[in-house]
Amino acid sequence: MLKIQRSSSDKVIYTLSGRIEAEDLAELQRLIDLESAGQHLALDLKDVTLADRDAVKFLLDSEEHGIKLENCPLYIHEWIEREQEAKHSEKGQKHRKRSTRKRSD
Repeated sequence: MLKIQRSSSDKVIYTLSGRIEAEDLAELQRLIDLESAGQHLALDLKDVTLADRDAVKFLLDSEEHGIKLENCPLYIHEWIEREQEAKHSEKGQKHRKRSTRKRSD
C-alpha cells in the first residue's frame, strides 16, 4: 500500500510511504499533473519500503522530466541508474540500426 502526502513551501513535495507498485502510478501521475506548470516538484522516498520495476521506470521518467527524487533508498537509486543505462543503450542500438539501414540502401 502506498501513502502519498503533499506539502509545499518553495516547492511541492510528495512524501511517499510504503510500497510503490504499478497500480499506484496512475494516481501519482494524476497528482503530479494537477500541479502548476513550472512548479518545482520533488518526491521524498525516505519511507518507501519496496518498489517494483514499473515504479522504478516511473521514477526515472519523473527525474528526467525535472522532478527531484529526495531521500532515495540506495537500492532504488542503483536500480534507477541501471534502468537509465539500459534505456540509453537501447536508444543507441536503435540509432545504429537506422544508420546501418540508411547506408546499405
